Parts: sequence; C-alpha cells; structure tokens
Amino acid sequence: MKVEALIMLTGESEKMEINDYILEVEDLSVIRSGKLVISDINLKIARGEFVGIVGPNGSGKTTLLLSILGILNAKSGTIRIHGCEPMCRSNDGRISWVSQAASNIPNNLRITVRELVKLGSISSRNMFFPDRKKIDPIVDKAVEMVDLKDVEHTDVARLSGGQRQRAVIARALASEAEFIILDEPLVGIDRKARSSLLKLLDKLCHDAGKTILMVSHDLAAIRQTAHRMIYLEETIKFDGETSEFPDLTEIAELRGINPVHDELSDYQH
Repeated sequence: MKVEALIMLTGESEKMEINDYILEVEDLSVIRSGKLVISDINLKIARGEFVGIVGPNGSGKTTLLLSILGILNAKSGTIRIHGCEPMCRSNDGRISWVSQAASNIPNNLRITVRELVKLGSISSRNMFFPDRKKIDPIVDKAVEMVDLKDVEHTDVARLSGGQRQRAVIARALASEAEFIILDEPLVGIDRKARSSLLKLLDKLCHDAGKTILMVSHDLAAIRQTAHRMIYLEETIKFDGETSEFPDLTEIAELRGINPVHDELSDYQH
C-alpha cells in the first residue's frame, strides 16, 4: 500500500493525499562523536502502520529512533510527530518508547506486573494527583491486551523473557500512547514468545489503532509481521511493502558487497 495516497471509499479511481501522518522525517542527518551516522533520511509513517526497520550493526537504527524521540539533535533536517517537533508538550503521553534495556529489570527489585504497568499511566498531568478510578481501568485493559492477567500480581523478576517484554509493552499501552517505538524487543526471548509478541503487536495495529515503529535484527520475524520494511545503512536503501523486500543477494548488492568467487572458481573445483 502506498502511504502517499488512498483510493476514495466511493470506488472512484481518484486519489487523495493523506495528511494524517503520525511521523514525518525530511532530509535528516545526525552526527554522533564527530561521525556522520545517518544522512538524508526521508520517511513518513501513517496512522495504524506497523513499520519494521532492519540493517546491520552500526547502521544507524538506534540513532534514528533517538532522533525521533528528541534525545539526539539533528545536524540538519526536520522531524515532525503529529505535526510538531519531538518532545513538544502537545505530544505528552502520545508517544511511548520501549528501549532495548526496558525488560532488564534487576532481580532484587520487587515490583509486580500490575505496579510496573501502572507506572506507564503516570504523566506530568497526574503525577501528584492520580485519579485511581480513571487509572485502574486503563491498567486493567493494558494487562489484558498483553495476556498477563494471570500473573499481574507476580514479581516481574519471576517472569520469563517473553512475559517481561509483554509487561513493558503493557506499560507503554497504559500511557494510552498512539505511537509506540520499540528498539530490539525480540532480543533474549525464545521462539514461542517471539511469535506471540509479534502477533500482539500486529493486533495492536489492527484492533487498537496503534502505530508501531520497531527496530530488529530478526529479519525473518519482521518480514512475517510488519506491514512495511525499511532497510537502513547510514541512509534508507529500501522502503516498501514487506512482500517486496529484497532477498539476501539483493541486500548484499544494496550494501555494495560483490561475490568473492567466480562460478567455476578453484575453490569449487
């Protein structure tokens, strides 16, 4: 699906422009430690999309996320989230970030799943005067959405890796954020938990109207789940539907890697 246009619901072939972008990035370049890490990034994400970003180590994936969040400053270019700059006050509570280390909770920290999820509902607006009657239903819904109701009073330290990831995603949901950004959420969890988590993320897009931007090294998992894929290596080298994502040979070509053996090399003989 092209995010630049939609077919009118009336069935006419006329196209209309989408103005309802969650994220708009134009000509973005970012320098870290004196090195240009990403350059000429142009990206738009529409409401309800599940976009996966893949690329090798050091390709700038996390740098892009941190720039979108406003944690890193751009050398040049612009970022707009809901039409305004990162970290603007109007976006308070509308964006949630699940970092790589989000589920690495110390074993000596005694906090239940429900308590962890409730932290997501706390914002600058209700920090000093939380309304329990309003917060409790939000927490209930978030816990149910990630299927952790049976362990909501269990210490997070006692959960499996997959359950911990679900718990921190529930914390993000409790903020009622429309835009969820995840950095390597599949690291350290087994195959079954990975599949379950990906189904959950897809469901959040389709059933709850969430918009998800996820970075992962798990190329196969992203291809099976995301609506759209971006291959990033300093700049965007592919951005399109998951079904059109290049195979390994084409990826090598994108990276400028050529075969080192001829078809009838001495090695093959």
